[in-house]
Parts: sequence; structure tokens; C-alpha cells
Amino acid sequence: MHGEPVTHRLDDVIVLFNGLFQPHFNTRLMRGGDEPLYLPADEVVPWHRVIFARGFYSSALHEISHWCIAGEQRRLLVDYGYWYLPDGRNAEQQRRFEQAEVAPQALEMLFSRACGLRFHVSVDNLGGEVEVDREAFHDRVAQRAARYEQEGLPRRAAAFRAALLAFYQEGEPMQSALSAGLHVLDQLRSRASHAALPS
Repeated sequence: MHGEPVTHRLDDVIVLFNGLFQPHFNTRLMRGGDEPLYLPADEVVPWHRVIFARGFYSSALHEISHWCIAGEQRRLLVDYGYWYLPDGRNAEQQRRFEQAEVAPQALEMLFSRACGLRFHVSVDNLGGEVEVDREAFHDRVAQRAARYEQEGLPRRAAAFRAALLAFYQEGEPMQSALSAGLHVLDQLRSRASHAALPS
């Protein structure tokens, strides 16, 4: 696979995500319909579901980014307990939307790069009363991504990115890519638990 053109198949991303996070976080990545959605486990489905829209690669990476940032309590709530404003936002609503989207889109940018894909920021506000400065928002996202690279990604994001890099950049087979991600997950987990011990 080294040196050969990379084929981007959503099934690979699903296998990587589920292989990393189903055993440790009881969470699966799934294709959905028109709208993305996060659903916690319930009495009908015993696992949490990160559902991305219409089989889009960018939607999958975007929803994974949100999941990687959401804390433990948020992951027990439908859509992490947030209410998303549809298009048609006013200036203040758009400002808040962009503020909330900088970190997840920065992770999405890093995931896209790891896959060898072009990243496009999402600021769409169709029918909104405010002009959207896509370039300025892209710069803020890129700065946040650079900060993540400097300071370190959240643990689940770091593990997922390691698996993507191994699979897409280094040409590792699926099992080796999963091992690379699991290694990062375990490393960071043990570092976090040592940091939590009283000195």
C-alpha cells in the first residue's frame, strides 16, 4: 500500500472508530439520513451512537470531532444536551455558533489532514441576516488546530488521529492502525490516572 493512491472508504473510518471506541466507550459510528445526531444508549439500543449525515466523509469526521470533545456527562444526553440553531442565524447567534465550532472543526481539520483530504470549514448560514466571513473563521480554526498540535489533542482525538495516520499516511493494515490508536489511548489513560494520584 505504500506509495499507492489512497482510497477513501467510509467503511474504513467506521471500522477504525468502532474498533477503538466500542470496547472502551460503548460507542459506534453509524451512517444516518439528512441530519447528524448523537444518541446515548437506551433500553432498545445498548450502545451510544455517533450518527453522521448522508454517508458524507466530512460529516463523519465532523461528528467524531464533536464526540471527542464531549465530556462524560454530555455523552449521556441526546446531541450532548445542545440545541443547534438551524440556518437563518442573526449576528449574535452566528457569533456563538462559530465560537462553539472552532474546537471541533480544528480537530476535523487535523483528522482530514491525517486522511489526506482537503478540509473545508462549515459556517453556512443560509437565509441569515449576517454576512459570514469564511476566511476569518478558517484562520481561527487553523490557529486552534496548530494549538492542539502544540499542546496535545484530547485523549480520544489523539487516539483516533494516530489510527488515521497509521492507516492513511503510513499504509499500515487495519489491525496495525487500530493497535497504534489503542496504544495512544492506553498511554494517555495511564498518564491521566497517574496525574490524578495524590503526590
